[in-house]
Amino acid sequence: MSEPTHESEPVRIPDHDLDDLVSAVAQLTAESRKQGKILARLTDEQSSEPEGEQVEPDPEEGAGAEAPSSVFILALDGKAYAEELAGLTVWVHHLLLPVYGREISTGRPWCPQWHEHPEAVARLHALWLAWQQLTDVKAGLAGPSTWHRDHLDPALLQLRTPDGPFGACTTSPARPNHRLLASPEPAGV
Repeated sequence: MSEPTHESEPVRIPDHDLDDLVSAVAQLTAESRKQGKILARLTDEQSSEPEGEQVEPDPEEGAGAEAPSSVFILALDGKAYAEELAGLTVWVHHLLLPVYGREISTGRPWCPQWHEHPEAVARLHALWLAWQQLTDVKAGLAGPSTWHRDHLDPALLQLRTPDGPFGACTTSPARPNHRLLASPEPAGV
């Protein structure tokens, strides 16, 4: 017969399980926030309606409201962009770089100020959106493998290539460097 465990003993989690735990907690936190916002909106709408009366939605009412046309970060403005960038930053710093960052070299540059490179923000955000979808339980058992093959590997190849968005930035962790390259001028300007 095994001895009972004592409540005062700390729980030990193997290091290889921590990344999974961090991503699961981040995903649950994000989902909880979404559900909280939906619940608050529904509660507000319900409390503003008189009891027993059904209010039909007014098609004209929604026409003036500015709803985001896309979840992609480049389509967002102001506060929505800042909030999305903050979430992306947490994911990049706490999951992507610790697991997939690899060494910085001339063949694989990286910029600690990646958020100032529009191409990097766009590619990393697309990668994060795909990660959220393909690591969800609904994606099935092959979801993470699909994410690695179809999203992570191509994105990192583009981001960390010597002629990519970080080509003029850090090639040695001991000598950090940040420089934005000028984009080409549109034809006919």
